Amino acid sequence: MTLTVKLDPDLESALERRCAADGATKSALVQAALRDYLARARSPYELGEDLFGRHTSGRGGLSARRRELYARLTDAKRRARG
Repeated sequence: MTLTVKLDPDLESALERRCAADGATKSALVQAALRDYLARARSPYELGEDLFGRHTSGRGGLSARRRELYARLTDAKRRARG
């Protein structure tokens, strides 16, 4: 597959210098960079996985009990209105 990419002049110069230093073609260097990027790319879930469930203030299971909690909240509002 052929792909055309527009580069700003500074990036193009840096690419040309790297290719000359490595003795590689632009195509080979871009392919290697894309392989590396795609191998390291993480999903939004993976990026935030360590944060999920950390800030529950000791109220575990909020999503599992959401209906029960919502029912209590609406009942309390109804009672407050009289």
